[in-house]
Amino acid sequence: MSKHTHTQPTTGHDGPLAGRIALVAGATRGAGRALAVELGRSGATVYVTGRTTREHVSEVGRATETIEETAELVTAAGGTGIAVPTDHLDEERVRALVGRIDREQGRLDILVNDLWGGEHLLTGSVFGKKSWETPLADGLRILELGVRSHVITAALALPLLVRSDAPLHVEVTDGTAASNRRYRENLYYDLAKNAPIRIAFGLGQELAEYGGTAVAVSPGFLRSEQMLAHFGVREENWRDAIAQEPGFAIAESPHYLARAIAALAADPDRAARWNGKSTSSAELARTYDVRDVDGSRPDAWAYFEDVTYGGKKGSADDYR
Repeated sequence: MSKHTHTQPTTGHDGPLAGRIALVAGATRGAGRALAVELGRSGATVYVTGRTTREHVSEVGRATETIEETAELVTAAGGTGIAVPTDHLDEERVRALVGRIDREQGRLDILVNDLWGGEHLLTGSVFGKKSWETPLADGLRILELGVRSHVITAALALPLLVRSDAPLHVEVTDGTAASNRRYRENLYYDLAKNAPIRIAFGLGQELAEYGGTAVAVSPGFLRSEQMLAHFGVREENWRDAIAQEPGFAIAESPHYLARAIAALAADPDRAARWNGKSTSSAELARTYDVRDVDGSRPDAWAYFEDVTYGGKKGSADDYR
């Protein structure tokens, strides 16, 4: 099959991404779930993967979100959600996933690498410790979850992605190239969150001849389900957590990043604008006139740079 093969849309949904085939790798919760839902809302058929199902809980330890539920939310939003439980460190499982998409669709248009699942390692094993004080097994696991999983998925899915007439590869990470000039507290975490930026840069070079786009995108202070639980709040009363963590005042919902990336995916000029680059939810939101669920447009990385690290007078409200 040629790299520009077209297939008929698998659904009759309307929207700027109608007929497009997407894979969101790491869509059980957080940014990945929101991304899958927003791509579905734009009309895409979205394959969603993760390790937590209704029968099995991953090492993250949260049974409250499952990959099946994500697929149902995608379909409810107007797209077609297809759940494929997958451990992206298992090469054979990833090959099987890509083979299924090939059989059912014949191509892939959008690949989102949102793989992580290492938050449980950070507080106890990583943050606040020198690299040599970090348990080596935990440090290496962070690199497995945050780097190796991304590389495996890209290596096995890209041959299908380049069949699209406009391939889009999105690497989701924590921090932009600019913000990550600062050391990210621990060597293993620093490597894990900088690697996706370089992956997008390198793949941007390789996808250019296919008219493709590879871009690294970072949310700001993300109000994921896991973070809300950490502070003992819900989305409805998230501001109550500001008393515990003043920086949480700049927090954004996962839908902010998701809306911004969905707008990027629908942009016919995205390659010229973004290929090989590192950006943030806030920069994309300004470009595509996107707002968060509360109508604000938070820019967490600017707030951190100016106020937290730069000593500039200002509040989170000045950066929303």
